[in-house]
Amino acid sequence: MEIEKTLFDAHRARFASIDGFLPEAAPAPVVGERVDAATAAGVQVTGVVQRQLHGPDDVPLLWSAADVRQLFPFIGDTGTEGMDVLLRAWRTWMDAESPGEDSSCVVNWPSRDAEAIRAFLDHGLVPMSALAVRTGRHRDTPDAEGVAVRRARRDDFDTVLAMAVSTHDYIGQVATRHRPNAAELLAPALERALDKDLPLLWLAERDARIAAFAHGAWITSSPGSAEAELLPHGRWGYVNNVVTRPGLRGSGLGRTLMSVVHKEFAADGADGTYLYYNPTNPLSSVFWHRQGYRPLWTSWEVHPASALR
Repeated sequence: MEIEKTLFDAHRARFASIDGFLPEAAPAPVVGERVDAATAAGVQVTGVVQRQLHGPDDVPLLWSAADVRQLFPFIGDTGTEGMDVLLRAWRTWMDAESPGEDSSCVVNWPSRDAEAIRAFLDHGLVPMSALAVRTGRHRDTPDAEGVAVRRARRDDFDTVLAMAVSTHDYIGQVATRHRPNAAELLAPALERALDKDLPLLWLAERDARIAAFAHGAWITSSPGSAEAELLPHGRWGYVNNVVTRPGLRGSGLGRTLMSVVHKEFAADGADGTYLYYNPTNPLSSVFWHRQGYRPLWTSWEVHPASALR
């Protein structure tokens, strides 16, 4: 879908000025419905709305509503006012929709744009997920005592899956929705990881018992790839999930585990590592910043979609 050149150029310039680490702003999605608005001075802003539907067996249900309407805004240099009038227009557009309870309105936007944040809050959107990055050298922290870190084996599957489900249930209280079939949705990715000769699945053991695990992957951001819309070009270590047993959180297990993960990613040539965390999670929102991560993109959401103001 074409966006007027002057507006798109201002959009790209805005992203570049907000955060020098952002990749060049992507063009508008080809598929979607257009929403237009104008500021009091008559400056045109626009957005594209895409709808995504997830069935009961779709893995995105672990972090997403079943019925998602995502807005891709183009507000140029209009700041809070431009985002505000565009969200008002989106609210009017939503009047013709009939979303159910398991639905959401979503905007993914650079984390450092304080002017846009003001508009998101005013329209009932909250920060539900953040893509955070870690690059460069970081000071090593002391390892927790009595902790051994190793790669997972096939016979660790049942324990790791049970821990992953437990963490999903916890996150369901503070961020994403609880899914009763979480085990079935989580299992395939863990099985694929364990089928590899050297799985990117690390375990931290204390007293010969699995106490925490980290699941990772390699991601390449290259010109024209979907990853290049979010990350600078390069080879990235992706931290998909980190889990510590309830009752052992805060004891240094996660810190010791991630120290090994970061060193191994760096040794294998990673330009940096990245992950998604929930800003509303009182554990991860503290932990990951202490590990050297900082938000690059934030996903602003409102559940259900009809609650958009």
